[in-house]
Amino acid sequence: MARVFNFSAGPAVLPEEVLREAAEEMLDYKGTGMSVMEMSHRSKMFQDILDDAEQDFRELLGVPANYKVLFIQGGGHVQFAMVPLNLMKNRKAEYIVTGQWAKKALQEAALYGDVRAVASSEDKVYSYIPDCTDLSIRADADYLYFCKNNTIYGTVFHETPNAKGKTLVADVSSCFLSVPEKVTDYGILWGGVQKNVGPAGMAIAVVREDLIGDCLPGTPTMLRYETYAAHGSLYNTPPCYNIYICGKVFRWIKEIGGLAAMQKRNEEKAALLYDFLDQSKLFSNPVRREDRSVMNVTFVTGNAALDKKFVEEAKAAGLENLKGHRTVGGMRASLYNAMPKEGVQRLVDFMAAFEKREA
Repeated sequence: MARVFNFSAGPAVLPEEVLREAAEEMLDYKGTGMSVMEMSHRSKMFQDILDDAEQDFRELLGVPANYKVLFIQGGGHVQFAMVPLNLMKNRKAEYIVTGQWAKKALQEAALYGDVRAVASSEDKVYSYIPDCTDLSIRADADYLYFCKNNTIYGTVFHETPNAKGKTLVADVSSCFLSVPEKVTDYGILWGGVQKNVGPAGMAIAVVREDLIGDCLPGTPTMLRYETYAAHGSLYNTPPCYNIYICGKVFRWIKEIGGLAAMQKRNEEKAALLYDFLDQSKLFSNPVRREDRSVMNVTFVTGNAALDKKFVEEAKAAGLENLKGHRTVGGMRASLYNAMPKEGVQRLVDFMAAFEKREA
């Protein structure tokens, strides 16, 4: 069957070139006579896969030598706990709440200490990014946490929050490796890979070395960053196939031209869809213009029944997973790195035809 254009927010579309290469290697990886899924994580062959993946990731993101790159089992919910368990020395932390995932991270951290929301956009259903240039951060707070791109609501931080000298922690899951990042702005920069980098089930955390090692009492071994740092992400059996696929995605991005080239491609794709939405008489985007996400574009017709009809007809036309998150409804198109421009153009053409019929 023909492949569809998959606009899912995660697990999400992967580069076709990567999938084809992985398929060719499924039964026999480089003459070993076995799949990477069958390979010992203690073998030299897998160590090479891991080393190459980390090196390519470091080159793409410009990770300095004093930061560790850690491949960690589980996704975002594990990181919601790992961050406070590893950083909350004074049992105090500040959070910027711009969506459901930041709110869940705050709620998890509150299990371990005194946590506050120092800024929030919940008053307008997370449709904007609050001013974070002069936040009321406590002098003894351990860190400031934010989610850079808000998958459900389609907003993004275009400016880094002012942490006022405190450790800044960023969840970059849904914009991971879509734009260049200044890693030194952060103490920890982490992302679940299932939205823009690889298969679900793993997160990559970039952690400054001085933040590693002083966990809260009772922190489980597998929730300590030092466990992964001290053993090169090989303390136990890691998510081997995830690392393998992510490594191929890293090389694919490098071949395209790196993160600057990827950012240009992504901005062009998003502009196609936003330009249509801005002139549409049927569809609209609820996000404040200056805070719009390039990765996740939300839109509605204003009629729930018509939204449902649109999603059903789009699916029949090979445009998959356009239904908005269950908490907000409407539609959402995730335009991650691997989504080709052709897919976005096909979506815009379908929306134009639907509007002509229904408006």
